[in-house]
Amino acid sequence: MTKSEKLNFLILFLLGSATSFSLPPYNYFIINFISYTFLFLFLVEAKNLNKSKLIFFLYGWVFGLGFFICSLYWISISLTFDNNFKFLIPISIFIIPAFVSIFYGALTFTSKFFLRPKKLIASILIFSLSFSVIEYVRGFVLTGFPWNLVAYSFSNQIEFIQINSILGIYAFNLLCITFFIAPASIIIRKSKKNIFFVISLGILVILNLIYGYTSQKNDNIKISEKKLNIVTVSTNISLERFYSSDADEYSIIKNLINLSDPKKFFGKKTIFVWPEGTLPSSNINNINSYKEIFSKNFDQDHFILIGLSRQEFLNGEMSYYNSIAVLDNNSNVIDYYDKRKLVPFGEFLPFDNVLSSIGLKSLTNNYQSYTKGKDKNSVLSIKDINLKILATICYEIIYAGKINSQEDYDFIINISEDGWFGNSIGPHQHYAHSIFRSIELGKTLIRSANNGISAIINPNGGVKSILDLKEIGLIYTTDIKHKDTLFAKFGNKMYLGLIFVYIFLILSIRNFDHE
Repeated sequence: MTKSEKLNFLILFLLGSATSFSLPPYNYFIINFISYTFLFLFLVEAKNLNKSKLIFFLYGWVFGLGFFICSLYWISISLTFDNNFKFLIPISIFIIPAFVSIFYGALTFTSKFFLRPKKLIASILIFSLSFSVIEYVRGFVLTGFPWNLVAYSFSNQIEFIQINSILGIYAFNLLCITFFIAPASIIIRKSKKNIFFVISLGILVILNLIYGYTSQKNDNIKISEKKLNIVTVSTNISLERFYSSDADEYSIIKNLINLSDPKKFFGKKTIFVWPEGTLPSSNINNINSYKEIFSKNFDQDHFILIGLSRQEFLNGEMSYYNSIAVLDNNSNVIDYYDKRKLVPFGEFLPFDNVLSSIGLKSLTNNYQSYTKGKDKNSVLSIKDINLKILATICYEIIYAGKINSQEDYDFIINISEDGWFGNSIGPHQHYAHSIFRSIELGKTLIRSANNGISAIINPNGGVKSILDLKEIGLIYTTDIKHKDTLFAKFGNKMYLGLIFVYIFLILSIRNFDHE
């Protein structure tokens, strides 16, 4: 390998690393114009020099490695709480990013075959389309990991992302990639066609902003006639509870009740949303043992949504589920939902038979993997007050188009335990997904996190109330808002539609896009 090639790899790694700062909590999206444009320019140069397929793959892989090491380093923090796992920290910092970067490598590898320097506009469109499809596929492998898409760079630009109510994150991601790479066409060749291409994209951006501002001011948001309070709390309960056999759950419940301040809502229909996994030893089957403290502090108009485990004896063995339970004021379970999208290596062990043999079984739920919830509807029902709630647990909020329900519901909840990732960028990235889901589905979203960010998010992605990382307390709303969105109706079919539009454009211009 030549010195110039080594330098190229170093530059690409640094460009990928810099790209991580375009994501929450920084959101310096301007970086993407530099990083993704130069990635494309490197590929054009490689094509002109007829470099090997391996070089093409490594260009994308190295770029992705820099990006994912810097944007996913926080995963390693979860391994610092147990001395038995600390040896895995270097592996998590490098191996996970190295694996995820294969998708970027696959992208640049394929560009060896389709990239045509003399047909720049078509090449940019094909590259953008291929990139977005690769990112979409990344959302399915090993249950999927659709984390840190390019589009999340705009999570703090509410007007700019209103289009997600129509398109959804994957279609929006495709447009963002094209947007960021477009300057390459002028850098390589300042022709009238290329300038017109960039100007056309600029006009689309302006039209998108107009749509965003207009929808914000003249929105068709409706307020539900159902009058009730929705209370969510943010806590900082220590993770030591997972490692102690005698965790004082009574004190934890008492703390949650004090934070929720139920006496403030006596005589009022109220939903209290508590975080995921706050009671590690209790489960849906035995939560009723705390009936006394619940009945003493809540009245009959109160309902509590809390993350609990659930056990079920199936096929001769015990199955464990990560669940959300709806409790009444006597801690009776009214309804529940079992998590369907489990975290690889955290909640279940992929390739269990192989990896268990080398001692990795202990990474999961106290040496026992959770079972994937059945494909039943994720809508929780509280019949006493005619209320339906779309439930998501932690990681599930990142799956656009997968958490939607054909059954109507009033609002969305997302409960999470973000303490595994400390005071890092991880909880901020996790929270950003909630903003996009609320816009896509046109529903109020209530988020309750332990050691994370809790918030009440309106259907247009605007944050009504928030408790930032490490803030403790409660926030509540009396308004359940909703709006009709095309994405809620059609889901990721909107992305498929945009793919066909891109294919049509590519076929239309391929014979004219040359010098």
